Amino acid sequence: MLAVRSLGIALLAAALRVSAGPLAKRAAAYYDPADDGGSMLTNAGDGYGEPLNVIISGLSSPDVLTYDGSINYARAIGFSTECLGIHIGAPQSANLGDGNGSVNQTIELREDYGSASVGTCLESAIGGNHFRIFVQNGTAADSGALFLAVSYEEDASDGHDIEPNGYDIGRDDLVSDALGTTSYGGVTYSTTAENITGLLSAGSAGINHDISIDGIVTLLTVTVQ
Repeated sequence: MLAVRSLGIALLAAALRVSAGPLAKRAAAYYDPADDGGSMLTNAGDGYGEPLNVIISGLSSPDVLTYDGSINYARAIGFSTECLGIHIGAPQSANLGDGNGSVNQTIELREDYGSASVGTCLESAIGGNHFRIFVQNGTAADSGALFLAVSYEEDASDGHDIEPNGYDIGRDDLVSDALGTTSYGGVTYSTTAENITGLLSAGSAGINHDISIDGIVTLLTVTVQ
C-alpha cells in the first residue's frame, strides 16, 4: 500500500512539473536586459539599434506569449504577418540579457489596414506601423516577456525609412490600438498599459536613422478573457 501511495505522489509531482512548462505563468513582468549585459536597443548594423519600446509582460496570459498566440494577438490589434510571407531586408537581433546572447527577431508583423489576409501588402506599399518581436526566455532571465521594437515607416518610394519621430509614434499608435478589449479568431483579450522610464535613454544616441526618442517603454499586460 505504501508503495502504491508513493507511486501516486511521484506521478502527481511529474504532472505538476509538466504543468509548469512553457505555458505556465512566469514570476516576473520582465527583466532589465542591461542587468546581465543586454540592451534595450536591437542591433540594426553599423553600431546603431532600434528601441525595444513596448514589452508584453511575462505576467500576461501564457497563451499570448507563444509564437502562434502572439500572432493571433497581433491580429486582434490590427497587425498581421508580412505580405505573401515575403520579408525584404535582413532580420535584426537583440540581446535581452537572458543568457541567450544576441538572437534574431522571432517574427516581424505589419499594420494590416483592416485585412489580416492581405492588408500588410498595402502597408508594404504605402508604409505604416510595424514591429519586431524578441522573446526573453533564457535561463538567466526567463520572464517569457515579448520585447517589441515598434516603429512607423514611410512608403516604398522612400525605402521604408522610419518617419521622423517614428519610434515614439509607432509605440503610441500600437498601444492605443491594444488598450481595452480586442478579439480575433475566437479569442478575446483585455489589455492594460503602464509607462516605464529608466530602461531607455531619451535622445538619439545610438538610435538607427539618428531619430530622437522620449525614452519611454510601455508595458502591456494582456489577459485572455
